[in-house]
Amino acid sequence: MRAMWLLLAALLATPALAEPPVNVAPKAVAKKPAGKPAAQAKAKARPAWAELTAEQQMILAPLKADWESLETERRRKWIGMAKRYPKMTPQGQERVQRRMQTWAKLTPEQRRQARETYKQIVKAPPARRDKLRQQWAQYQSLAPREREDISAEPPRKK
Repeated sequence: MRAMWLLLAALLATPALAEPPVNVAPKAVAKKPAGKPAAQAKAKARPAWAELTAEQQMILAPLKADWESLETERRRKWIGMAKRYPKMTPQGQERVQRRMQTWAKLTPEQRRQARETYKQIVKAPPARRDKLRQQWAQYQSLAPREREDISAEPPRKK
């Protein structure tokens, strides 16, 4: 749980990932006929991995294994990030790659929980968000061994 908070704080502190996603024009999708809507929706989710450009596939490579299970809207958000990627600094690109790899390793439940926590953080008062950014900066300044010690600690009760 503590690692999840740290990941969310990092995402919140990263302008490249905190920006609203670039709107990607949806491809035409035929209306779903009645019956088996969930299975058909997954089968029709666009774009498929093979439909991405070579550059998009390279940038989004950490997500390849999960791509077919992502909803169309999530795919569009990742594609929006891939469009911003070339304009990022090399450090920003490296950071995005690391975070994508971390995100890909999370279970679906951990991802859902991370999204919910992020929504709570975004709704928090600015003073609370500033405090979280400050705490994240303090964490970042720790030696790797100290970070491991903190991550291994059980979460504190509020």
